[in-house]
Amino acid sequence: MRAFASKTSAALAEESRPSASTLGDGLSPRNFELLARYIYDYSGIKMPITKKTMLEGRLRRRLRFVGVDGLNQYCDFLFNGGGIESEAIHLIDVVTTNKTDFFREPAHFDHMTNKALPDLVAQGHRRLRVWSSACSIGAEPYTLAMVMEDYVQAKGGPDYSILATDLSTDVLRVAKRGIFSAAMIEPVDQERRKRYVMEPRDPARGEVRIHPKLRAKVGFARLNLMDTSYGVGDAMQVIFCRNVLIYFDKKTQEKVLTRLCDKLVPGGYLYVGHSETITGFALPVRQVANTVFQRV
Repeated sequence: MRAFASKTSAALAEESRPSASTLGDGLSPRNFELLARYIYDYSGIKMPITKKTMLEGRLRRRLRFVGVDGLNQYCDFLFNGGGIESEAIHLIDVVTTNKTDFFREPAHFDHMTNKALPDLVAQGHRRLRVWSSACSIGAEPYTLAMVMEDYVQAKGGPDYSILATDLSTDVLRVAKRGIFSAAMIEPVDQERRKRYVMEPRDPARGEVRIHPKLRAKVGFARLNLMDTSYGVGDAMQVIFCRNVLIYFDKKTQEKVLTRLCDKLVPGGYLYVGHSETITGFALPVRQVANTVFQRV
């Protein structure tokens, strides 16, 4: 468990003790500060005061599971009652944002097919490791599997595997199942749906499932990008880290990107979100397309 710094834990815990008048109300200022600091230290996610109402709404989901009546009682349980060890993962699960779509920011997948994959094969790679480092409920890694499988079928290789990681255990549980609403799969074109998506016998269910041959290519694991090292095995040829850096401050962004680059082979490709930038960071990469970078 990550150590909790800034003020001492004892001092912050003493500050967080709620009065009887606040137990059923919103978070006290001191409890919001305590939670915001913990969430930042643990996950790198900034929690400014403008997100207080959002945080309160999400945390209310946990009250009945913990057996308390109010948000300040919940903080008392976390920081004074020793509950943080058992509750940390659930706390982070409810505060993380998990927006995702199939073929989101499609220019990246076009670049993979037309530029990155041919180049990696030309470099001599016969097996490619691809990492979706903030995979959410699985749309991104399964999209990557579709793109990779299309390329392999068209070119006769190379072999590949996909690692999909996320901080949230809740989204990983959903991702492993590979079951999605029919509406969510709409960005996938009809030809790919025929090859890679299984339709239910009863269309009224409104759900589809990713084909087992694709699911077999994707391995899921919990990983915190705030960790000081990433235990993902051998270096990757392709890393996707999209639409997560925006939740970090600049100092954290640089640390995360540096660790990601350490896990990228020379000549490998890093993809970040279209609203993100790595300008000003001393990283061993060169830009080769919009929000696409190659390890040097």
